[in-house]
Amino acid sequence: MLDRVRDRLRLKHYSLRTETAYLGWIKRYILFHGKRHPADMGKAEAEAFLSSLAVERNVSASTQSQALSALLFLYREVLALELPWLDDVTRAKKPVRLPTVLTRAETLALLEKIENAELHLIVSLLYGSGLRLLEGLRLRVKDVDLARNEIVVREGKGGKDRVTMIPLQLVEPLRAQIARTKAVHEADLARGKGEVWLPDALAVKYPNAARALGWQYVFPAAGFSTDPRSGEVRRHHVDEKRVQRAVKQAAARAGIVKPVSPHTLRHSFATHLLEGGYDIRTVQELLGHADVSTTMIYTHVLNKGGRGVKSPLD
Repeated sequence: MLDRVRDRLRLKHYSLRTETAYLGWIKRYILFHGKRHPADMGKAEAEAFLSSLAVERNVSASTQSQALSALLFLYREVLALELPWLDDVTRAKKPVRLPTVLTRAETLALLEKIENAELHLIVSLLYGSGLRLLEGLRLRVKDVDLARNEIVVREGKGGKDRVTMIPLQLVEPLRAQIARTKAVHEADLARGKGEVWLPDALAVKYPNAARALGWQYVFPAAGFSTDPRSGEVRRHHVDEKRVQRAVKQAAARAGIVKPVSPHTLRHSFATHLLEGGYDIRTVQELLGHADVSTTMIYTHVLNKGGRGVKSPLD
């Protein structure tokens, strides 16, 4: 059963992360009902499992939604059964929270405490260009245009491409990083390696693209790793956990008491642009939000400055 689910996920071009998550939820669902076959179960069993997540395990709303998506994929895509709408599921309540945002001074203090030059450049890009962590790590050389000070983000959240800026003070560090990437790639080619993973079967359509410099990651890993799907040994990008650790350690050294992660820098990017007077539609495009209502969460900053509401006590 799990092999059938895995094959269908790959046929539909789901990411490895989604594949791992969906397989995990489907396995838990089967075990929850005593290893019964999913085809012998339906609405009542799915509702019982999802409700138990909210009531007994007290999971977040996003976690329960992911489990629901996994079950819907199982029944609709693998078993070809239309699962009735799950009206009776006890849904975990999703709280409305404002994002954690650093001040400009806190952001600069954080960046100053990151000692590794490569990690400093990555974190600076997350803040200066408004990138998500994996968007920054998955950057390819061909998508960095230093002449136009632009980055093309490929296959961002929701499978969308977008363009964002390169901060002027990062142009030369990026140029130097790409030069280092080129040297690493040439050394790999000399050793008979140098291929990189390509999306959407491009390796079949363009057999030489995987060895081309333009397709290499801007921030390559220090060593080689095995692709969990194909078994190929290639050089991947820098491990995201290195960046996450670096940000948390830098925040501690800088004396920042707010909970800080790499994504906090993207929140700070959007907030600081709005504080600077930029139009919310412009910020929406730079962030890659499909709807401006998503970007509206950052308008909590508009209670500051000349356009803000002044308290009657003031």
